[in-house]
Amino acid sequence: MHQSDIQIQVTLDTDKIPSKIQWRATDSTAEDWQQAKAMMLAFWDGMDKSALRIDLWTKDMMVDEMADFYYQNLMSMADTFGRATQHKELVEEMKNFAKSFYQKFRQLQMEQNKLV
Repeated sequence: MHQSDIQIQVTLDTDKIPSKIQWRATDSTAEDWQQAKAMMLAFWDGMDKSALRIDLWTKDMMVDEMADFYYQNLMSMADTFGRATQHKELVEEMKNFAKSFYQKFRQLQMEQNKLV
């Protein structure tokens, strides 16, 4: 049996806010630590029937980057759900929500920029 390891390093500032997130994986083609501004990690606890999550982002993660990050994660989660369940109608609904979320975010950004 093959085993693969993923390592994550989070550097915190004096207020315990992430200032740097790095990761590497044994099966990756990259030899060096990879940098990230944000991460989401989720595990399913089958005994408790609950999700265990770690969501972190660095101080330099911009709001528009966060919206992009969430949009891409929502779309990816829809694809994963589709592969696991074959429920195409629900996948389409999830993707439509992700698109609507992103459009609303962009509209809010445009409105806020007009006020500045």
